[in-house]
Amino acid sequence: MAVWSKLMTALRGNANMLGEAIVDSQAMVILDQEIRSAGADLNSAKHALADIMAKHRLAASKLSELNASLTQYEGYALEALEKGEEGLAQEVALKIANIEVEIQQQQETVNHYAKSEQDLRYAVQSAEGNLKRLRQQADTVKATESVQRAQAAVVSRYAGSNAKLQTAMDSLERIKTKQAENAAKMAAAQELAAESQGDALDEKLRAAGITPEKTSAANVLARLKAKQQSN
Repeated sequence: MAVWSKLMTALRGNANMLGEAIVDSQAMVILDQEIRSAGADLNSAKHALADIMAKHRLAASKLSELNASLTQYEGYALEALEKGEEGLAQEVALKIANIEVEIQQQQETVNHYAKSEQDLRYAVQSAEGNLKRLRQQADTVKATESVQRAQAAVVSRYAGSNAKLQTAMDSLERIKTKQAENAAKMAAAQELAAESQGDALDEKLRAAGITPEKTSAANVLARLKAKQQSN
């Protein structure tokens, strides 16, 4: 059981390492996709803000209409009272009460939209700032990535050039060694050929009854005695 647990732990570790390697190799692609997703979310938030702003303005416009209607019916009620139309003034007062309730509800709606608009506007502005900084940093990262790739390529080419140069120098040395061996072989062959030619000449002289003069021990001793007497 302990062995199986260790094996599973090792497999999970390898899987995590593989996953990290894949993420690292695709880091720029993932970053670009995340920036695009953030941009899409920001656009959605802007559309939502525009919708809230429109509803806020419509609600505020309706509230203004209700306030205007309230002022109008208050004038009617006062006019009815001035004319002694108590029953009519009572009906107008009921109308005014309904308008006031509606105004209160509409004011709550306007306040809600105003708060939502303020919060969403702040969120959009904050997201825009963050996304702008993120894009700037991403551009810096991409530029650094390009520079590092170029540097790696130069280093790789330099290392490859050095290896090729060393191989060429080794080949040159082998050629020089081979040429020296060939030159030595040719010199030896020429020397052997010269010796063979000398032996052939001696044979011809002997065949003609002429014995080639050869240095003997007696000749060497006589030469040394003559040299001694001259001194």
